[in-house]
Amino acid sequence: MKVRDVMTNSVDWVTPDTSVVEVAQLMKNDDVGSIPVCKEDRLIGIITDRDIVLKVVAAGGNTNNISVKDVMSTDIISVSADQDVHEAADLMSRNQIRRLPVLEKGELVGILAIGDLAVEKIHINEAGDALSDISQSAHH
Repeated sequence: MKVRDVMTNSVDWVTPDTSVVEVAQLMKNDDVGSIPVCKEDRLIGIITDRDIVLKVVAAGGNTNNISVKDVMSTDIISVSADQDVHEAADLMSRNQIRRLPVLEKGELVGILAIGDLAVEKIHINEAGDALSDISQSAHH
């Protein structure tokens, strides 16, 4: 089974100039902890709730004056829509991440969340293992 078969197609994304307040509101509305950052239909980064907390709030920054480009991560781990879901589950586990941007020719076409893998019974063990690995490392 391919990533495209289980990924979420509708993905909210932001630009590098979006304020972190707007991103936080989008995260709240979508009930997610990370949002892709795109420029001219190209994925250039990702911003997480952790980025906002550690790089803005904990640093005493003024959330009104800080934009995504100031705190986003640019070392993006992603998958292609044609990749096998087993490879994606392994990538999530190895890199301790819950959501992977899905790209086609460099363009963002979806998001693969760990929950998407659990939809298929065959992948429930992999998703569970990946989530277990992610959760354990968060406590270290």
